[in-house]
Amino acid sequence: MMLQGLQRLTLLDFPGKLACTVFTRGCNWRCPFCHNASLVLPNAFQAPDVSIDDFFQFLGKRQGILDGICISGGEPLLQSGIEDFILEIRDMGFQVKLDTNGTSPERLRRLSEGGLLDYVAVDIKNSLERYGETVGIPNYDTSAVEESVDFLLTGNQPFEFRTTVISEFHDAESFYKIGEWIHGNEPYYLQQFVDSGDLVGNIRLHPVDAEGMNHFKEIVSAYVPNVKLRGVQDLTPEEEESTCIKSSNATENLSTSTSKKFAVQY
Repeated sequence: MMLQGLQRLTLLDFPGKLACTVFTRGCNWRCPFCHNASLVLPNAFQAPDVSIDDFFQFLGKRQGILDGICISGGEPLLQSGIEDFILEIRDMGFQVKLDTNGTSPERLRRLSEGGLLDYVAVDIKNSLERYGETVGIPNYDTSAVEESVDFLLTGNQPFEFRTTVISEFHDAESFYKIGEWIHGNEPYYLQQFVDSGDLVGNIRLHPVDAEGMNHFKEIVSAYVPNVKLRGVQDLTPEEEESTCIKSSNATENLSTSTSKKFAVQY
């Protein structure tokens, strides 16, 4: 297991739970809008903020205080020791939420069917036709992601789907096609993009305003009635420029200090 960072307290990352979030290093995608470049790009890796031993010592002091642990990244299912890592967390009495991009369906299935996951969040990056450009890999084969989605839609694992909405990558057609793909009554969140200042892509990207987000929600609701907006505010150009600073401050207020902050996109 390669850990990179730890947010010691979150009220957001694990729905209904008081939790911490641990971030793993490395990802098999290069989404230009990913706001954790220092978790994704090898040339941006820094010395880890927390070791495995330090992490479990921290958890030992939080037994009876925290309800659960959110494992995020990066892409956690790339980690060879993920199953043993989760088992040790669960042996300490914590529930586990996993954030994943859905590219490791066999490992996801094994963890889920083994009863190791209490909640799963899968990123739906875009319509299948636009996945390649959205994840930064031209002509990307979506079969693994489709397998993960199908597994969750037909199984008993509590989960949510979520899409971070970016003006340059998403339009109405995207959400008609996403709705057709994931149709059902599962929770599905449309999240407004926030520029953290640590993006993978060296390009300027923009959030969709509240009116546009509500329009996309209306489109999706015909296929996924349980669709909701997350983190939506109507931004002036000046407010949009300062979103990164506000987001960073919010994360700081929820955690004790570490040398590097990472965040789960909402």
